[in-house]
Amino acid sequence: MTQPLPTSSHTAHGLGIDLTEFKSAWRIVILATLGLAINSNSSMLYAYGAMMVPLQQTFDWDRADLQSAVSFMFLGSVVASQIVGWLNLRFGMKRVTVISLCMLSLAFIAMTRLGPSIVTLYLGFFLMSMASMGTMHVTWTHLVNLWFERNRGLALALVLSGTGLAAMLIPSAVNAVISQWNWQAAFWLLATLPMILVLPLVLAWMKEPARPPARKHSESASSAGAVVTGASLREGVRNPRFWLLNIALSMIVACVVTLVTNGVPLLRDKGLEAGDAARIFGSFGLSLILGRVVVGYLVDRLWAPGVAAVALGLPALGCLLLGISDANDSGWLVLGVMLVGIGAGAEFDLAAFLVSRYFGMRDYGRLFGIHLGLITLASTLAPWLFGQLYRSTGSYQTTLWVCGPMFLFGGLALLSLGRYPIFERKTAPDQTL
Repeated sequence: MTQPLPTSSHTAHGLGIDLTEFKSAWRIVILATLGLAINSNSSMLYAYGAMMVPLQQTFDWDRADLQSAVSFMFLGSVVASQIVGWLNLRFGMKRVTVISLCMLSLAFIAMTRLGPSIVTLYLGFFLMSMASMGTMHVTWTHLVNLWFERNRGLALALVLSGTGLAAMLIPSAVNAVISQWNWQAAFWLLATLPMILVLPLVLAWMKEPARPPARKHSESASSAGAVVTGASLREGVRNPRFWLLNIALSMIVACVVTLVTNGVPLLRDKGLEAGDAARIFGSFGLSLILGRVVVGYLVDRLWAPGVAAVALGLPALGCLLLGISDANDSGWLVLGVMLVGIGAGAEFDLAAFLVSRYFGMRDYGRLFGIHLGLITLASTLAPWLFGQLYRSTGSYQTTLWVCGPMFLFGGLALLSLGRYPIFERKTAPDQTL
C-alpha cells in the first residue's frame, strides 16, 4: 500500500494517537472538512428548510411539491457519484475539484432565476448536485485515505464532521439573509462559500502525498499512474464482500434517514409539545459527532467490523427505548435519540474506512462512488417506503420495530467480512471495467 508519510519517527499522544500524520496533513483535514460542508448535499440540504416558505409564498407552489425537490438533489448525487471517481482518475482530483467549485457557485447563482414552473426548481436541484460532484464524499475521503494510514479512521471522522458544521451554521445564516433581503440572497450566500471559503484552500493546499522517488513517474504522468495497491474496479464489483458491505450499510442508512426525517413528529405523537420534542431531538447532533469521533478512533486500533457491529447495534436499542417510552420518560427518550445518533455518526465513517481497508486505494474513487450511489438511493427511497408504512398503520411504532432489527442485522452482517486483505503492489489502476 502507498505509504503517504515517512515512518522513521512517530509522535504519540497520551491517548495512543500518532500525531506524525496530523502534523504533516492537518491542512488536508481542514480543507476536506470545509469542502464537505459546502457540498450541495450539505449546504443546500440544511439551507432548504429556511427557504421553503419564501419560495411557497413567491411562486404559490405546494409544500409537498417543494419537499420533492430534495429527491431530485439526491438523484443528481446518485448519477454524479458514478462519474466523479472516473474523472478524478482521468484528470486528477485537484483539477476536477477546482472546476466543480466554480460550477457549483454558478449553479447557485442560476437558482436565483427560478421560473414560475416548479420544474425549474427540480431541474436546478438535479444540476446543482451534478455541478457539485467534485466536492462529494468520494473526493474528500479519497484524499484523506491517501494521506492517513495509522490514523485513517480518526481523520475520516474529523473530516466527515463537516456536515455537522453545515448543520450548525448554515440554517441561521440563510434565515438571516432572507430576513434582511429575500430568498435570492440565500442562493447568493451559498454561491460565495465555494469560491471564498474553499477554492483558495484547494489551490494552495490540495495535493496527493509524495511517492518514494524510485517509484515516481515523469512529471507529465497522471497521478493515477503512481504505484498503488488494492482491487481494480472489475475485481471489486465481482467480490461478494463488496456487495455485503453495500447492502448492510444501505439498510443502516435507510433507517437513519427515516428516523432523522421523522424524529420530531415521532416525539410529538407521544404527546410532547413542539419545543420539547425539538429539544429532545437536538441531542441527536451531539451524539452524531460523538459517535463519529469515537468510532473513528477505535477502528484505527481494533478490527473495524467488530467496532461496527457494536456501534450500529446501539441504534437498535435506541429504537426499543423510543418505542416503549412515553412523554413522561424524557430521559429515556433522550437516550434513545442519542443511540440512534451514534449509529448515524458511525455509518459514513465506517463506509469510507471499510472500502479502503478491504479494497485498497487502487480504484477507491470508483468503488466508493458505487457505494455512495447505492446509499444515496436508499436515502431517497426510504422516506417514501416508511411513509407508506406509516400511512397503513397510523403510527411510528411499526417503523421502530422494523428499523431496530435492520440496525442489528446490518451491523452483525459486517462481521462476515473477515480479515483485512493484503494486496500485492500493482501499477496504474485499470481504465476499464
